[in-house]
Amino acid sequence: MSTQRVLLIRHGETEWSLNRRHTGTTDIPLTDNGRSAATLLKPVLADHAFTLVLTSPMRRAWETCELAGLNERAQVDRDLMEWNYGDYEGLTPKEIHEKRPGWMIFTDGAPGGESPNQVRARIDRVITKIRAVAGKGNVAVFSHGHLIRALGARWLGLQVSDGRHFLLEPATINVVSYYRDVPAIEHWNARIIRQ
Repeated sequence: MSTQRVLLIRHGETEWSLNRRHTGTTDIPLTDNGRSAATLLKPVLADHAFTLVLTSPMRRAWETCELAGLNERAQVDRDLMEWNYGDYEGLTPKEIHEKRPGWMIFTDGAPGGESPNQVRARIDRVITKIRAVAGKGNVAVFSHGHLIRALGARWLGLQVSDGRHFLLEPATINVVSYYRDVPAIEHWNARIIRQ
């Protein structure tokens, strides 16, 4: 039976995540709070041995990986970039719903950006890469909110649209693994609390 654990780590707070702006392709840094929260991940992750460390190339994910102490071993994987929000980049949900009531990224995709099927293809490539090292050890993945939510759904064999059921805050650790070789979620949206 597989004992592999995959830690899906959302990047720390940015100015846009704080203001609930959709941040896909805009490469912005962490806030001071985001850097502090990412630093709190370091002692927790130090307790784990990782066979593979993957990170989105976006500054906010890479910086979180670095502050968490895993950047020297990290491989950049463009498939871990956040959803391309296209015309909705930088807009808040309220601004989008004024134009398109009922819109949801997980089911509707983004005009001028990515569809759920395009994101699914990227996620499935990441999952294939992770499962290729299943017998060799644990994996750490640094990525983004909507992408990790969809990845959690795909890990379970669900659709990208089911990512809407997985809430996720910045700088959280989410652990997916197996129950008797059946993909499972072990922990979700776990925050590291400053002591």
